[in-house]
Amino acid sequence: MKVKKTWIKTAAVCSLVGALAAGGTMAYLTDYDKAENLFTVGKVDIELQEPGWKPEDHTKIEPSEQMKKDPQIKNTGINDSFVYLEVSIPTADVITADAQGNRIEKKNTELFTFTKKNDWTQLEAKTSGINRVYTFAYNKILKPGQTTTTLFDWVTFANVVEGQIDTRQFSIPVRAYAIQTVNTGGDEGTVVQQAAAAYQKYLNQNQGQPGGVTK
Repeated sequence: MKVKKTWIKTAAVCSLVGALAAGGTMAYLTDYDKAENLFTVGKVDIELQEPGWKPEDHTKIEPSEQMKKDPQIKNTGINDSFVYLEVSIPTADVITADAQGNRIEKKNTELFTFTKKNDWTQLEAKTSGINRVYTFAYNKILKPGQTTTTLFDWVTFANVVEGQIDTRQFSIPVRAYAIQTVNTGGDEGTVVQQAAAAYQKYLNQNQGQPGGVTK
């Protein structure tokens, strides 16, 4: 009887070990983790400023008068940007006079002139209606919070002989444009060359849109 009980105990132990061994082959060591990769979409946003411009001071301008006008751009977005200024100068067929008062025969004349700052590069000049339209690129990448230098500080009215356009009203429309720097201007060349390439992309994307350039 003793031998039989011992065998039964031994058999029971072996059965338990076998069960544990079988259980061990079926238990898998696993784990789980996840990462939420958050992306914030950028924003290109600019503000056209003319801090010195006072329209109320220019309701009766005179020939050769110099007036404060100082367009500049502030980057109010969160992306680096290439920025541009477009200035439309009205023209008219008028007789003018030189600095000594000598009359210059009637011809199509830009009624206002300005002197561009060195921080800007002219990209193009074209005629649109009665306006001569100039487009300039800023020579530097404009980072968020930064403001460009002014394109110019003054405009000068042409020395128009009296009686030709008296009491007529003229405006100098100024428009500002911006485009992201990444994937637009390429990786080679100067900032101006990259800005010129990016400007073409701006033109293509905004044709017929509110942000389109002057035709």
